[in-house]
Amino acid sequence: MPATAIGPVNVAPGLPGGVSSAINITAAQVIKAARGICATLICIAPGSAGSVVLNDCATTGAAAATNEFFSKLFSALSAGQVIPLTWPVAAGIVVSSVPTAGVFSIAFS
Repeated sequence: MPATAIGPVNVAPGLPGGVSSAINITAAQVIKAARGICATLICIAPGSAGSVVLNDCATTGAAAATNEFFSKLFSALSAGQVIPLTWPVAAGIVVSSVPTAGVFSIAFS
């Protein structure tokens, strides 16, 4: 099936909520090291200090303010909160920061 243009990158069509998931994210990590869509972020536990930050890059070392596409302080989050993103990424999806004692899940394609 040919790629569908979504924003500035081409991605394979997938389900609106994403076709893959990463659960129990408690520390910085690479979710996907390729172009795609970050569909939904779910807050399992908001934590007690810091922010959850998502970047469009392929490694945690490449995360920077210039490729950040989502950031939210722990105090603005609540357990069970579903945050629809549907954000196209050119390089990949990286969680570069997680609040202290925070737990999150991500759906992506």
